[in-house]
Amino acid sequence: MSLELKNVTKKFGEFTAVDDLSLSIRSGEIFGFLGANGAGKTTSFRMILGLLDPTAGKVRWNGERIDYSKSAQIGYLPEERGLLPKLKVQEQLIYLASLRGMSKADAVLELEKWLTFFNVPDYMNVKVGDLSKGNQQKIQFIAAVIHKPKLVILDEPFSGLDPVNADLLKDAIHQIKQPGTAILFSSHQMSHVEELCENLCILQKGKPIVYGALKEIKRSYGKKNLLIKADFDLTFLADHPQVLKYRATTEGMQLQIADERAAKQIQQDVMSHGFVRQFALEEPSLHDIFIEKVGGKYE
Repeated sequence: MSLELKNVTKKFGEFTAVDDLSLSIRSGEIFGFLGANGAGKTTSFRMILGLLDPTAGKVRWNGERIDYSKSAQIGYLPEERGLLPKLKVQEQLIYLASLRGMSKADAVLELEKWLTFFNVPDYMNVKVGDLSKGNQQKIQFIAAVIHKPKLVILDEPFSGLDPVNADLLKDAIHQIKQPGTAILFSSHQMSHVEELCENLCILQKGKPIVYGALKEIKRSYGKKNLLIKADFDLTFLADHPQVLKYRATTEGMQLQIADERAAKQIQQDVMSHGFVRQFALEEPSLHDIFIEKVGGKYE
């Protein structure tokens, strides 16, 4: 099973929201779909879901056009809250599951399983509006996956979650991946994308500007990060000829440099000033790549 977008374009009048987008996402894959606000991600999601028709190009799930008859195969967690606050968790999720062909008995079993997984088994008869933002996000995630879809779209799934619950959600994402579910995942938190995704696409003004395997994207970036921790002032490195960009940290500096040769020269210069507690050469982060490709300051 696979999701394919081929030369997809969406225009609203003279405005082009998505511009010649081609993607292929296979079963059992978590695919990162990134971009700044307004880049065209939500419009792309709506075309995948069949809520919008492309102006040009094709969207296919297992070779077929997506329409309402495929709804039982697809789960969607939107960025905005989509649950009714005055309804209890159980009645709301059982209703949503029934729209995707689940019996009440099966829906209750799945709901109990997921509530236990998220450590909130007593929320069955609690109104959604009485839950914290983070717990509402857990319920919204359950609503997206309770019917065991084969394609899941997660738009900012970590919104409102503390680090403990964010790790729990990562475990949940890996769990739904195991049966071969294709997962399209969007987040502004680059560390989560790096941890979960093998392949990704970055959109800018509706057009894909980065696409491929994360490892290959990092290798082709051509720059390295250098992390230095020391008990003396490192600000002199801001003017070092081998430093492309820099950022002060509480214990030292993080530098962006061109290659390992630059690291060796900087190491010699830093060591001459005193004792260095840490000197580590690292691959560029996805955050670095995103900022450079999409635009912004390194800070």
